[in-house]
Amino acid sequence: MNNDEKQGNAPRRKDFGRSAEQIRQQRETLDSTPTRSRPVVSSESLARRRILLRRAKWILPAVAMMLLGSIAVWPEIDRIISHHKTALTEVTKLHLESGNLSDAVYRSVDTHDRPYMVTSKEAHQINEDRIDLTAPIADSIMQGGNWNHLSAKSGVYMQRSQILNLKNDVSLYRDDGIMMLTPVADVSLKDGVVASDSWIRAEGPFGVLDAKGYWISQHDGIAQFRGPGRLILNDDRSAPAHPDRRTANTQTGDRTH
Repeated sequence: MNNDEKQGNAPRRKDFGRSAEQIRQQRETLDSTPTRSRPVVSSESLARRRILLRRAKWILPAVAMMLLGSIAVWPEIDRIISHHKTALTEVTKLHLESGNLSDAVYRSVDTHDRPYMVTSKEAHQINEDRIDLTAPIADSIMQGGNWNHLSAKSGVYMQRSQILNLKNDVSLYRDDGIMMLTPVADVSLKDGVVASDSWIRAEGPFGVLDAKGYWISQHDGIAQFRGPGRLILNDDRSAPAHPDRRTANTQTGDRTH
């Protein structure tokens, strides 16, 4: 097979078969199309680019170091979060909804710089001063370092005056063994005074006392009871098997054996 036959069998490009008129029209079209020239970069633009490059040389390594540092510090952050997880859980237990606070605690000191604490199962903020309490408990320190415990089913705490009004099964317990029961009690936490015009029943190592009213100064160690009332004293001089009890009338002051 000769070269002419090979060229005859080879595929030919179609654009090679254009006529002279088609070639002339294509050239005129190209000549009439405006060419897009490359803009010339000014010296100010080159200067700005150089500044950006210099800044990038410092910023990019700094960002990389920050990322590496965060990777190194993250285990310590995770350890701190895990360590305080218990504390965060306790904080979430205290929920404040519409002025209601659960497990409320109020701490302060009285005029003698002795600390006291008021806790409540639930507290409802009525205004800036008044707080209604459910199952309130007041703990304070008396003269000589003795401990005093007051509790009731409900109460009202006035923050500014530091006055606690207790009602419904009020009980007062001292660490010397004396317990007092009364329906209501007004407590001045600032002055360490407990008072009421309602009845009271006190029991302890001294005996048993019933009265129609009372006034107790915890810091001065003074207790006054208003009659008519009844007082039954234990006589420590007698043997335990035959206790001698003395009964006194708190209203008249007469004492009988």
